[in-house]
Amino acid sequence: MMYQGELAAILTALCWSFNSIVFSKAGSRVGSQTVNHIRLWIAMFALLIVHRLFFGAFFPFPIEDWRIFYLAISGIIGLIIGDGLLFESFVLIGPRLSMLLMLLTPIFGSMMAWIALGETLQPIEIAGIFITVAGIGWVISDRTEQNVGRPKKFALGILLGAGGAAGQAGGLLFSKMGMEGGYSAVSASLVRISAAALIMGAFFFLKGKMASEINKMKDRKAFAQILSGSLVGPVLGIILSLVAIANTQIGIASTLMSLAPIILIPVSRIFFKEKITARAIAGTLIAMAGATMLFFL
Repeated sequence: MMYQGELAAILTALCWSFNSIVFSKAGSRVGSQTVNHIRLWIAMFALLIVHRLFFGAFFPFPIEDWRIFYLAISGIIGLIIGDGLLFESFVLIGPRLSMLLMLLTPIFGSMMAWIALGETLQPIEIAGIFITVAGIGWVISDRTEQNVGRPKKFALGILLGAGGAAGQAGGLLFSKMGMEGGYSAVSASLVRISAAALIMGAFFFLKGKMASEINKMKDRKAFAQILSGSLVGPVLGIILSLVAIANTQIGIASTLMSLAPIILIPVSRIFFKEKITARAIAGTLIAMAGATMLFFL
């Protein structure tokens, strides 16, 4: 099938967009921390089934201790901390701006790889970083975006969104270390999510809040939103991203998969009644152009 990889990449971006919308709505109902916790368990059980279908076993045993260590650290940094900050950002400033800030992920990733792995930053990467930051800065400095009257809430949402991008980058860095030697992305995702779910579950259990978390799922609408987001994002999104990377160039796939901020512009206008300015659209496109320079290296 022609353009199978490109189509899968666009569908992946749609998954991330849907994910951000339903998690934003669920977070406003039961809290972002609960959304992050419950979706990890749902995603873990779903990925156990997917892994069984792909590899004939529910879990990737045997697995080296060092690989478990790196992937578990990746899950803690990326899924618990990074996504936790991102989900709260969804609640404070909405999915569109939060996903725009996620374009900072490859920038943080490049810097972390430079520090931790000795990977060099090429001039085009540095240019891409400046262009991406300039585009994002242009959008968030728009007074319409800031919704004057809640500056502290807006500023906190921006900081949390940027923190989420940094957490995602850190998670990807440790994932790369854990996947050394061509380890399966599906297996790695299952290990990451399992570690994150168990650690976060233990945290709530020790705090005596597990019953409260379960009781919150009596909100059927919130549970449906978390369930759908968990299945569409960590499960379907991962599978589609693998199809994309397998069938087209990584640079093309990565760029198309990062289209969520563009997709969310009309969505936010229609469903969230946001006022989208020409400046917001232009700044988003500029940020996308800068991120694309990083992806195509």
